[in-house]
Amino acid sequence: MARKATKTSKSQIVAFKVEEELAEFLDNLPNKSDFIRKAILAQFGMTCPLCAGSGVVARGVHDHYKPAIEKHNHRPCEKCKTAVEFPLSADGLNGLEKKRIEQFLHGGALYCAKCYVSVPACDDCGWHVPMEKVAEHFKSRHTHAH
Repeated sequence: MARKATKTSKSQIVAFKVEEELAEFLDNLPNKSDFIRKAILAQFGMTCPLCAGSGVVARGVHDHYKPAIEKHNHRPCEKCKTAVEFPLSADGLNGLEKKRIEQFLHGGALYCAKCYVSVPACDDCGWHVPMEKVAEHFKSRHTHAH
């Protein structure tokens, strides 16, 4: 007999107010909690343009884009313009190297290792932001503040 997949434990309840129309929409969904969870998680990243968020691409799409992705994995350092190679994930990285790559992968500037340590870190989020871009950074990343 096949066993049911174990569900992850959800131990916290979160509540928030919405407009009446949105509440009605959510109430008509087969699984309101799952929909809300997925919507929130989607805000942390962007949907892949190749797989449209499914996590899988057709073999032809894979075979076509794999060499292009491998060939175009460099970008100029935001500060010194030296070519910087970047991985597709921060898996296996540690310390400052991991933080440097995660900053880029989450939409921040990419710096070479030398420039990364020379650019000051934001006190709120830890991203390295040059002084001349601090105001822009706060407007785009910290709109929730006060």
